[in-house]
Amino acid sequence: MSADHASGRGRMLTGIAWAVLLLGLWLWGREITDGPGGSAAPTTGDVAAVGRPLLQVELPDAHDPVAGARPRRVEVPSLGVAAPVSPRGLDSFGAVDPPPYEQPRTVGWYRDGARPGASGVALLVGHVDTRSKPAVFYGLSSARPGEQIRITGADGSVTEFTIDDVQVFSRDKFDAKKVYGPRVAGRAELRLITCGGTYDHEARAYTANVVVSAYLTGATGSPPTARS
Repeated sequence: MSADHASGRGRMLTGIAWAVLLLGLWLWGREITDGPGGSAAPTTGDVAAVGRPLLQVELPDAHDPVAGARPRRVEVPSLGVAAPVSPRGLDSFGAVDPPPYEQPRTVGWYRDGARPGASGVALLVGHVDTRSKPAVFYGLSSARPGEQIRITGADGSVTEFTIDDVQVFSRDKFDAKKVYGPRVAGRAELRLITCGGTYDHEARAYTANVVVSAYLTGATGSPPTARS
């Protein structure tokens, strides 16, 4: 392993920056599903997001949940993101295991959670940077309500989500309910998560997490959820 690779590995999503996901998943597993969404503006941390008030936009109605499919590709046109998606589980610490360090342009989907488009919250995680260059979610903090996210499924279906909230949670103020719990019961929702704030060299981790929340507003080629 090269010195550059070792340093990059330490810089990219190690330690506390991803360990906060462990708390969220633990609480989420205990069926914490209540709690409204947070403010529409980032609350702390990321320089790119702080100081730019988010415009109030009229958001479309939610689409009924669909069956959902294993995600194959995610696109955020406003950010220039078009990336493959890899199913991921939990690492040895119990946190969401991000894509390998050698794949900084790949997004990870928490495979034991909801599928995009299905009722519940689907989780997508990605690196913010490497030691030397931006990674797939580098511009995530500049996302804005009303912008679109498209997920292409392994079956060819396409689900479209509309962003309704962008926040930056510091390590000591990470709100698991807002990050992992659904904002509206029974709705199909999506979270894009990466590191934010500043890089703490002592902890070898970022000081915060950027969390973009979205909800299903369109679906093509995916069957609706069966109704009882």
